[in-house]
Amino acid sequence: MLQNPHVLKKRETTSTSEQVGQQLRLLRKARKLSIHELAKHSGLSVNTLSLIENGRTSPSVSTLEQLARSLGVSITAFFEAEHHAHKVAYQKAGERQQIVLPQGQMERFSTGMPHAGSEPFITRFEPGANSGKAPIVFPGREFIYCLEGQITYTIDEKAYPLSPGDNLIFDAYTPHSWHNSATESSSALLVLCPEVSLDGFPERYFMLEEIDTQKTRR
Repeated sequence: MLQNPHVLKKRETTSTSEQVGQQLRLLRKARKLSIHELAKHSGLSVNTLSLIENGRTSPSVSTLEQLARSLGVSITAFFEAEHHAHKVAYQKAGERQQIVLPQGQMERFSTGMPHAGSEPFITRFEPGANSGKAPIVFPGREFIYCLEGQITYTIDEKAYPLSPGDNLIFDAYTPHSWHNSATESSSALLVLCPEVSLDGFPERYFMLEEIDTQKTRR
């Protein structure tokens, strides 16, 4: 028996709304945010968020964009329930997402996982690379473990040179900067832990006006 296409369309819409609602709830709880706190961050009402999370309304694109910015994810994160349900991101060498910067490049470890308050990267800095003239400040913490070369951090006007095996963790609301103090490329494991979602993170961390290219190696 053929089913009414209007009924099928309604079922598809309902299914999508429920999926978006489930993903929103998962992303919110992963960040340990109450629905009232997310309402404050996003500018949406608690009632609207409740309707979305319970699959009782289909949010507009602009609403999803507001939520994505507040949660620090891309808008596609609301439609990836099957992928995120596994809660595992396994990457072979050479498969990590590459973010190419004028100063070097970053490899993202958490591709495929919803943002949960911390972002780990492998960073590679070219000789002379630095964070720019203005100090970096953001609410949260930062951890860096030097792998090769030498990277010097300046935190509240005090220098901390990092050689292979050295690490540094600090409150990132303290004005800080970094530069590659080696005569060759340096690399490090970097973990950024912002307390709130930041637009353009982690690219903004490097004080860049634009990113040259962004690609994923297959």
